[in-house]
Amino acid sequence: MSGHVEIDETFAGGRRKKDQPDNKTVVFGMLERGGRLFAAPIPDVTIYTVEGIINENVEPGTTISTDERRAYSGLKHAYDHGVITHSAKEYVRGKHHVNSLESHWSLFKRAVKGTHVHISAKHSWKYDSEFSYRRNMRHSHWSMFHLLVQAFALPRLKDA
Repeated sequence: MSGHVEIDETFAGGRRKKDQPDNKTVVFGMLERGGRLFAAPIPDVTIYTVEGIINENVEPGTTISTDERRAYSGLKHAYDHGVITHSAKEYVRGKHHVNSLESHWSLFKRAVKGTHVHISAKHSWKYDSEFSYRRNMRHSHWSMFHLLVQAFALPRLKDA
């Protein structure tokens, strides 16, 4: 990924139970502005996990926008890193925001709640992949339909 990339995470699935910690899955996302979205479950939101994923997938020198989570603090060395301070009710600072990715999380969670009701951590990657695919293909409805038909089409036999 390159250009300007928004990076954020959300907590999905699970149910809050009285006197127990949440059993939610951490879903990490990177969105290239004007480009593709990558979203997948990760084990935790530590600097080691997050920086490893970013360094593998984002070209050095890329402009990155994140929130103030401590896991993103080391990105300023290799990237043009802008931080949005949500805790101070800041949502945009110049060219930096994570609103596009926040919008995706909102659509993702509403779809899960409205259609699937609940998703488990074990299968979270399937839902993340499906909704990433939908977002990445949203401007080419014919292509999405065509790919779906191709996936299930039987091979044609030559006329004998």
